[in-house]
Amino acid sequence: MSISPVAYAESLRVGTVDFVSPDQIKVLLDIEAPDGTALNTGTPRPFPRVNGYMLIPNDSGYLVGQVEWITIERSQYPKRRGLQDFGLIDLPYPLRKMSLNPLGCLVFDETDANGDERYKFIRGVQGYPSVGVPVLLPTKNQLRDIIESGDNRRVSIGTSPLANNANVMIDPDRLFGRHLAVLGNTGSGKSCSVAGLIRWSLNAAKQARNDGKEPNARFIVLDPNGEYAKTFEDLTTAKIFKVDTSTLDISESSSKESTSEPLEIPLWFWNSAEWCAFTQASAKTQRPTLIQSLRNVREDTFQEGLTASQGMRRYLRILISIIKIDKNNGGPYTGKGQAKGFKEKLMRLAETIKVDNSFSDEEKIAQQDLRNHIDQLVRSHPGEWPSIFTIDELDSLLSILADTHSIFGGHSTDILPIDADIPKKFEGDQLIRSIEANAELLKVTDHVETLLMRIRSILSDTRMKSISSDTSIELHEWLEKYIGDNQASNGSVTVIDLSLVPADIIHVLTAVIARITLESLQRYRKLNDGKTLPTVLVMEEAHTFVKRYKDDSEYHGSAEVCCKVFEKIAREGRKFGLGMVLSSQRPSELSPTVLSQCNSFLLHRISNERDQDLVHKLVPDNLRGLLRDLPSLPSRHAFLLGWASELPVLVEMKNLPESHRPKSDDPDYWDVWTGKNSKGEQIQRDVDWKQITDDWQQLVNNAESDD
Repeated sequence: MSISPVAYAESLRVGTVDFVSPDQIKVLLDIEAPDGTALNTGTPRPFPRVNGYMLIPNDSGYLVGQVEWITIERSQYPKRRGLQDFGLIDLPYPLRKMSLNPLGCLVFDETDANGDERYKFIRGVQGYPSVGVPVLLPTKNQLRDIIESGDNRRVSIGTSPLANNANVMIDPDRLFGRHLAVLGNTGSGKSCSVAGLIRWSLNAAKQARNDGKEPNARFIVLDPNGEYAKTFEDLTTAKIFKVDTSTLDISESSSKESTSEPLEIPLWFWNSAEWCAFTQASAKTQRPTLIQSLRNVREDTFQEGLTASQGMRRYLRILISIIKIDKNNGGPYTGKGQAKGFKEKLMRLAETIKVDNSFSDEEKIAQQDLRNHIDQLVRSHPGEWPSIFTIDELDSLLSILADTHSIFGGHSTDILPIDADIPKKFEGDQLIRSIEANAELLKVTDHVETLLMRIRSILSDTRMKSISSDTSIELHEWLEKYIGDNQASNGSVTVIDLSLVPADIIHVLTAVIARITLESLQRYRKLNDGKTLPTVLVMEEAHTFVKRYKDDSEYHGSAEVCCKVFEKIAREGRKFGLGMVLSSQRPSELSPTVLSQCNSFLLHRISNERDQDLVHKLVPDNLRGLLRDLPSLPSRHAFLLGWASELPVLVEMKNLPESHRPKSDDPDYWDVWTGKNSKGEQIQRDVDWKQITDDWQQLVNNAESDD
């Protein structure tokens, strides 16, 4: 005999609504409600259970609530209607209560081929129940509909232990398109989740293609600890770039390590902010000199083999740029800044404009007129007190400079200062010569010695030579290798191993990689009618590179410049198809700007109280009770919440084989101490400190260069 729908619904009842507010619904459980395991849903299920799901009937279907807490309250024993107590004393009786966080509504969608009703979960509550309304246990199918609701659920990432192991699937457009933060303590499975999300997404995309080709996907993993070097080696679509150690005799190197390619980040990729941060250039003297020098080398004004006329044309162009900078700063005509220095600068300019016998008569006349104009301008401002030059005087000087520049073969477009940040190729030695020349011209040679010393140090560093100096790669070749060729034919995953990059340069290189990726995608969109090239930038140990900083500080070092790049990606990357995945064990140290732009969160075990407080602020008030479970989450378990999930859900992430996991395991002290592991395999850790110190002191490469 089949049970009626009304009777079946009554069999699922576990209590009634006792209290209602917009962020909390309290439920009084029935005396007959299960107290450990529920059998009335068809399959045994733990009940009541914190973070489990409950249903409350409403006009559109069911209101879905998540259990926040369960308690027992003592009250008088409920008297039975129509019976007398014969003078007996009422004793306290335990009544069970629980609190629900309203999440959304489960509405009827369709009836499947088996005649079962299918529902669709919709985020948000349209109407709240009244007191006394029954509270029901969801059936197996309803639990599945709650967890698996949503459009375009294409990639399976795990199962939900609280929803009868329903399959948890995500929409890649939501997960990667609006930035994802993977947060959790060391050992909680955070790195495995990141590696799994990449691998599972690629596998699902490949299965969805009908042509059997590899997916046109682009994942760029910035790996500061070298954990991912072998994680994707089994994939033909993976490219690994690391600091070139081919000159070092590393006995433990395997044959597979040869599959990696040398990491190349040319110096001419760096923009002015990155150069200023690395060299710690002062704002008053060194920074303007450095930026002007970058302009010069990027427009080839310090090329060798110029004729005297070409050299004067180049020199006049530099003078125009320098005076325009002074004019824009306001010093010569406001009395602020270098007013006195500007007069002395004009006197030096007149001395440096020398006539050459190879000049044409027209060029000689123009040059002499320029000198006379400068001499007259200087004489019109006698005295040692800082001279105030008018804007008209500056405009007149710039006009005659432009005319002279034109007579020497220059064009008006040449006078426009080239962008100091445009990635045009130059050599490090050219930059040094340019700085020296500009410093001599501005009489600030003594002030740029520390600047030059830092630049020479990077040019002489053995490891930096292989990364930034000794490279002839072109910009388009770099983009093809690191971001991916057309249709990602050369690979979908790029792992950039930063573990051997010197500490004083790692923030700059990370900033360069991220910025070049963003700017290239910006230009792709511009040239392709607004279409984007979806790319995902993955940052491991994000708290190191996206660390909060004081914005009111006058000087921003390499770490601040690096963080600003990621802040820009967080704010603008979505428009250009650049998604970001941040993985960190210290969310409280991350930049608030970057963290606030992450729309999805995968939260593993977090035990630090400060980190917990920050995470609690990222979710709505009525869901903060859900995160109280964070300190006790087992490994591989995480809460998925935000834009990528219709509702907060506890996920047991799919298991990755050991060969696919990032190499972030805890140190195996006992195995090394005893010389064998749990499988009986011999463990031997030989050490050659001479080899390590030779590498440390750069003696290996020096010896080879002497040979």
